[in-house]
Amino acid sequence: MPVVKATAYPLSFKERIFVDDLEHRTFNWFWETANPRNGLVPDRAPLPHGAASIASVGFGLTAYGIGVKRGYITRQQAVERTLLTLRFLTALPQGDAASGTAGTHGFFYHFLDPETGLRVADWSELSSIDTALLMGGVLFAQSYYDGSNRQEQEIRALADGLYRRVDWQWMTGGKSSWLSMGWMPPGHFLSSQWTGYNEGLMLYLLALGSPTHALPADTWDRWTETHKGQQGNFYGHDMLNFAPLFGHQYSECWVDFRYLLDKASRQRGYTYFQNSRRAVYAQREYARHNPGHWKGYSSEIWGLTASDGPGDAYRDVDGQRRHFLAYSARGAGRDYVLDDGTIAPTAAGGSVAFAPEIALPALQAMKARYGSKVYNQYGFLDAFNPSFADGDSFWVDNQQLGIDQGPILLMIENLRSGLVWKVMKKNAYLQKGLHLAGFRKQ
Repeated sequence: MPVVKATAYPLSFKERIFVDDLEHRTFNWFWETANPRNGLVPDRAPLPHGAASIASVGFGLTAYGIGVKRGYITRQQAVERTLLTLRFLTALPQGDAASGTAGTHGFFYHFLDPETGLRVADWSELSSIDTALLMGGVLFAQSYYDGSNRQEQEIRALADGLYRRVDWQWMTGGKSSWLSMGWMPPGHFLSSQWTGYNEGLMLYLLALGSPTHALPADTWDRWTETHKGQQGNFYGHDMLNFAPLFGHQYSECWVDFRYLLDKASRQRGYTYFQNSRRAVYAQREYARHNPGHWKGYSSEIWGLTASDGPGDAYRDVDGQRRHFLAYSARGAGRDYVLDDGTIAPTAAGGSVAFAPEIALPALQAMKARYGSKVYNQYGFLDAFNPSFADGDSFWVDNQQLGIDQGPILLMIENLRSGLVWKVMKKNAYLQKGLHLAGFRKQ
């Protein structure tokens, strides 16, 4: 299966019109739903009185550069929104108390109050991966705003300070080589750790590149050893399996792995980008076979990843009792299959840079078949389920989620211009992490 270059896939006239529209609408979600007083981006919208998501902020900070590239906003508008956000994040209190802070040791809680920026509730964990996704946007801002004026210099300084204070060593809990998935006050690290192949690629690269609290360089090779149990064939594609497509997408929104090989990928004989491409094709093939006999699945309409769902419920569908789910990490891979008939457009949308020749037709087919039911002023709604139906009406989410909108927007732009990838190649911290992990050009 050949590598697809960002400039190698020629968009047809119809594809260009479609992509222009989808990219602009998805950008507008970030630009218009972010709090104009502090820059925090909601976890989901429209949802009155909802929480802000620190990961959504990372995608938003990256979105603003894309908006400049496409002429949706001016560079000055992007500078002002970015500066507002970084100043607010920097000023938020950090500490070990259960309330009254936004995080500790440089990490942020997963969900913050959209007005105060403080931990939204006792159930919100200090999240290592969501902080890493935030740092993707922070470091993008550091490298994108390279002007000599005072505002862009301040952006770079604030970004540098936010990244430098993240204490990756502390997040191991002092008893393990691996990063914990999070922490809860008072003083409790989550038992789940970042091992195995997953979106942790970005997490460990950032931890290696830190100038202040870096993990040992050999962490990377030891971590990739934990991937081996996930290697295997799924629907004709041999790959490192991770069932939900977000696990392939998140890191590669910012990191261009197309021509980079570490020790583990050299042994496999293909890059992480090629692995993600295989995962996309395997999902399409799974939908074509449709072993669960869900409505709407085909070689054109497919896509399983973490998303909203109809809710935890049982229904009779064509004489068969079926179990439906609320928000879940749906996916299809050798590691597991979790499928209740819910299709998430971000599964295909966040994969357009991996496999545009099948991902773009999937998105176009969803819009052509279901129209305004699944596509509104901010692009695709988060998910829909044709099997969860009453007569001619089927379940469609009424929300968009930041962590699902983000991959659509960033990967469309990476396909079109490679903008995010190019900017991140200029970031010294990310490049240091890649070098220490042993990545070299193939």
